[in-house]
Formats: sequence, structure tokens, C-alpha cells
Amino acid sequence: MRHPVIVFTGGVKEYAGSRPSAIAKLQVEGELTLTERGLAGDKQAEKVIHGGPDRALCHYPREHYAYWMQVLPEQAGLFYAPAFGENLSTEGLTERNVFIGDIFRWGETLIQVTQPRSPCFKLNYHFQVANMAEIMQASGRVGWLYRVIAGGKVNASEPLELASRNSDVSVFDAAAIAWHMPFDDDQYRRLMSAAGLSVSWMRTMQKRRDSGKIENSARRLWGSATPAPDQRAGE
Repeated sequence: MRHPVIVFTGGVKEYAGSRPSAIAKLQVEGELTLTERGLAGDKQAEKVIHGGPDRALCHYPREHYAYWMQVLPEQAGLFYAPAFGENLSTEGLTERNVFIGDIFRWGETLIQVTQPRSPCFKLNYHFQVANMAEIMQASGRVGWLYRVIAGGKVNASEPLELASRNSDVSVFDAAAIAWHMPFDDDQYRRLMSAAGLSVSWMRTMQKRRDSGKIENSARRLWGSATPAPDQRAGE
């Protein structure tokens, strides 16, 4: 099945009270160059935690925006692609029917799903919602990231087409294993067995297995080791 795609790239922007981010993107059309680092012209503010070969592209399902309009009606005017900083926007592909290791053909290029997108605190500033990253993670509507298997020229009008499936771990399953389940060594081994899983997620799962505990994600979600009491979801 072929999935029409809308393509976005962006530069780095300053956010008051936070660190710079390239989450704000604009639609691009015509011929594009895709390399192992992503689309030409697309920037990352902090390359240690964003971008890189395993996170070259971000994909977010366009149908999720109706959900966000209902959950956060005061921000409804913000919820349209590419509000979550996605490079690729489609309908028909979601976390439940896209799997870790899936390889998609896009024009003359091949891209592979590596991990769910890990929401971070910069979303809180971008949407002006104190716990947006935590809400997004809890929802399971996080999107996913790609590595570029074969780069080259692509046209924004060309669709995505599944070329091969390489695991039985959906993006939804991967997110649930990582964030929504108590410590479960069997599930970590299942996730690690998914061909194409990103190096960083492989390391995180192995660290959990070695230590017997789940790492603290407060810094990623809140920008500090511990969120303020009045910033926790539901409080």
C-alpha cells in the first residue's frame, strides 16, 4: 500500500525559559536530498539527544491531531502538522500498524523504523502545556523515528511504501514495554530482538536488565531531575 506523505524541515528556534529547539518546521515541496543524517536543510538544536543516524527522520500520524484537539481544546488551534516537529506526515500509518525494523521505500531511498519518538520537555514549552511530554508519552501517540538505509533524491510528492517487515514488535508495543510496564526482563529481551532497533534503545534495555531497575525519565520529560508537585499530570 502506498501512503502519500507531506514533508517538513526546519531550523533552530529559541524558546523562553528552555533551550533552543528545531521542533518548528515548514512544509517543503519538490526534489529533496536525503542522507544518513536526514533531509538537507533540516536542523537539530542538540545533536547529542536529537538527530544522528538512528534518528534521521521523525514521522507523526496526522490523524492523531483530532485526538489532541479533544484532549487539549484550549490549544486546539496549534494541533495541525507539523506541530510535533515531524518530518513526515501521513494518514493510515500509526504506532499500531508500523513495526520496529519496518523498511519503507520513498522514491529512490529506503528508510527503516528504529524506535518510538521519545517525548522530551521541549514539547512543554512549544505547546505551553506544563506536562505535554508526559501526556504525549502516556497517550501512546508518540510517532516514530527512522534511519536511512539508502539515501538519495526523493520528491515530496512521492509516497511511502512498505518494502519489508522485520519484527513482530509494533511501535505501540515498543513504547508500552519501555514506558508503561513494570520491570519485565522477558519483554526487554523481546524488544531487543527486534531487528533494526536503535542503538540507544538497545543500550537502555540492556542497562535495565543489568541493573534490575528502570531509569528515571524525569529529566527527559521535565528538564529537571524531579518535576514540581503542581506540574505532575493530573495534579
